[in-house]
Amino acid sequence: MKIVVFTDGSALGNPGPGGYGAILETEDKKYKKELAQGFIKTTNNRMELLAVIVALEALKGPSEVLIWSDSKYVVDSVEKGWVYGWEKKSFKNRVNSDLWIRFLKIYRKHDVKFKWIKGHAGHPGNERADQLAVMAANSKYLIADEGYENISMG
Repeated sequence: MKIVVFTDGSALGNPGPGGYGAILETEDKKYKKELAQGFIKTTNNRMELLAVIVALEALKGPSEVLIWSDSKYVVDSVEKGWVYGWEKKSFKNRVNSDLWIRFLKIYRKHDVKFKWIKGHAGHPGNERADQLAVMAANSKYLIADEGYENISMG
């Protein structure tokens, strides 16, 4: 059965406190799960990508997945094949390489298609993912985005 996923990321300041939101549903809508987490200091692009990664990692086994994202950064990087060129060059001088490496590892376990959706245009799945991401970014339970911290310290 196909899994439909809506993802979004948020950063309050860029960089600043941030969070991701992801909603996973079976195509028949019998199963639904929401995921979110906030971080002390991160970027919007990292949260957009992390939302996709966490959603894919939450799946129990190989699945057919349709991911809706309002992030051109994520959708174009995959659908236009840019990420494979970065991988061939070992992600040299590539921002967010830690997350792209993690993404490719889980992405290859599934049959994933991406669809770009215009953000803040009233689509219920996208709006809910945005709410989750913003709530996570505003949460008092923020954790460190160690990948971001390592980049900014390096």
